[in-house]
Amino acid sequence: MIIGVLKEARAGETRVAATPTTVAALQKLGYQVVVEPGAGEPAGFTNGAYAEAGAELRDPLAADVVIGVNPPTLAQRDRLQPGATLIAMLNPRLDDGIVADLAQRPITALSMDAVPRISRAQSMDVLSSMANVAGYRAVVEAAHEFGRMFTGQVTAAGKIPPARVFVVGAGVAGLAAIGAASAMGAIVRAFDVRPEVAEQVASMGAEFVEIDFEAEVSADGYAKEMTAEQEIATAAMYDEEARAADIVITTALIPGRPAPKLITEETIAAMRNGSVIVDMAAANGGNAALTKTDERVVSDNGVRILGYTDLAGRLAAQASQLYGTNIVNLLKLLTPGKDGELVLDFDDVVQRGITVVRDGESTWPPPPVQVSAAPRTPAAATVPAAEPKEPMSPGKRLGVVAAAAAVLFLLIGVAPAQLQLNLTVFALAIVIGYYVIGHVHHALHTPLMSVTNAISGIIVVGALLQIGKGDTAITVISFVAVLLACINIFGGFAVTRRMLAMFSRS
Repeated sequence: MIIGVLKEARAGETRVAATPTTVAALQKLGYQVVVEPGAGEPAGFTNGAYAEAGAELRDPLAADVVIGVNPPTLAQRDRLQPGATLIAMLNPRLDDGIVADLAQRPITALSMDAVPRISRAQSMDVLSSMANVAGYRAVVEAAHEFGRMFTGQVTAAGKIPPARVFVVGAGVAGLAAIGAASAMGAIVRAFDVRPEVAEQVASMGAEFVEIDFEAEVSADGYAKEMTAEQEIATAAMYDEEARAADIVITTALIPGRPAPKLITEETIAAMRNGSVIVDMAAANGGNAALTKTDERVVSDNGVRILGYTDLAGRLAAQASQLYGTNIVNLLKLLTPGKDGELVLDFDDVVQRGITVVRDGESTWPPPPVQVSAAPRTPAAATVPAAEPKEPMSPGKRLGVVAAAAAVLFLLIGVAPAQLQLNLTVFALAIVIGYYVIGHVHHALHTPLMSVTNAISGIIVVGALLQIGKGDTAITVISFVAVLLACINIFGGFAVTRRMLAMFSRS
């Protein structure tokens, strides 16, 4: 079969559905690839690069499988061949018109933005891929508009405070924005209605803003729309955080619904002059009251609201590579024989979930898919779970400790004088080590153990005392002991330095 790569017709679109690298991957699956001349130029991929990768440069609409980023125009859809398969981001959740139009044609249409949010479909999830790029680019756009450094500095000329960034939503885009802003030195605070993402937020270098309520996650992996009570509980927090922030990045979306309004006009009016709002939900109406799709708006008090919907496209080469890789991963699933023959299996929840039209019949919307992708274990093969062990009671624990102490004291009583001293030091080391290590944060256990390796220094001292005894065997063994112990010592400090560097801000 032949795969055709469209040149995007949407104004301002810079991405392309296949790069020279992914063209080679498609050919390994047994497909022939044709690329529309000039399709990759906005992303920096020349016609020559595609030709070198083995693609032909000609009309892609005559192909068996046509891939694109955005829905084809009406004129392009009219030229699709009967029986062709169209793969693109068709946005069927919001665009009923495209679904109705495609259902009138003798084709099959697969929507890349409808990939179920399940574990085994992550490699095909274009929403996550594009959100990751867009979240990073949102911070770059905000920094450009802000016009000041993110990181704080203390110089001879005075002190520069760090920028304060507030991120609404800790999905893929939000976490990418948090990571970029933190790396640039800003003080980052973030909120999400799902409290379980607090650890992810903290791991990216931000502080999670907590509110006393819990939100449910819907069957498609997204947070459900907030209730009226939750909206009231968060409204005051949004207002307080936005007023204190220099930059606000909003990413809150509800699939198939307009974006919720989270930043009100009153809040924007109270923000400082020069503050920036990057509304990543602008395509669905925006989270900020003054957002205008694909426009830069400046409020009366000098707050700049960016409603750009092409953030991923502003990093066209990388976004195209990621999108193209998602396409390749999907076609790996659709080409089980790797023979260039596309096979659509409706028993597969991923393939069923992305199918909008099949052979001219509308199949949208698909049946709901549970978040977990783990297959259910047949009842006959179910292994009964082991009964949980009861925790040791305090009395039993005290008895075990007393018995161990009795054995230790018995050994000390019958041991030679030197061994008595060694056993006493050993016992004290156990007690002290338990209380010291027990109060160290888990994140610092690895650096702590690396430093502990430096105790190998005592081996160096012992080996040095033996190395000059005149016996060749003892000298060789002592030399090896010194060498290995030194490697352990220096390696321990090197690992410690590298680990601690992860917890410091450059």
